[in-house]
Amino acid sequence: MSIETEETTGALIARLAAARRGQRGALLPLLHDIQHELGRVDREAVAAVAAELNLSRAEVHGVVSFYHDFRDRPAGRHLVQYCRAESCQSRGGAAIEAALAERLAVAMGETRGDGQVTLEPVYCLGLCAIGPNALVDGAPVARIDGEAAIERIAATVAA
Repeated sequence: MSIETEETTGALIARLAAARRGQRGALLPLLHDIQHELGRVDREAVAAVAAELNLSRAEVHGVVSFYHDFRDRPAGRHLVQYCRAESCQSRGGAAIEAALAERLAVAMGETRGDGQVTLEPVYCLGLCAIGPNALVDGAPVARIDGEAAIERIAATVAA
């Protein structure tokens, strides 16, 4: 059941903002709440947040565009976040990324047409000593160094 069937985006954001009223630094927690509820923080949400927190749209958009956790459209059923930081790249990350994208049948930064998987770049998961790394539905997968690791990710996404 989608929240959007129950209330408009503006009403949802007003309700979430009311719960954070008076909290210092409410913008980031509110954006996370919206991302959790809607699966995205789109232009409509940015405008509503700006109005609720008495900020400019540019201020809110700046925060949304700075953090990779926020997206303007919902992710697929499964989310694969692949590390593109220097440490992972130095261990063959680009070739592994290409193989992973081919195996999952989705381009980096895109959601597959069937909505089952989104492949996103991230920049450092903090597992540099055991890279290349990814998060698959929030669970870390380390040492992605060959077909077996790619197959393990593909099997998780297929489940």
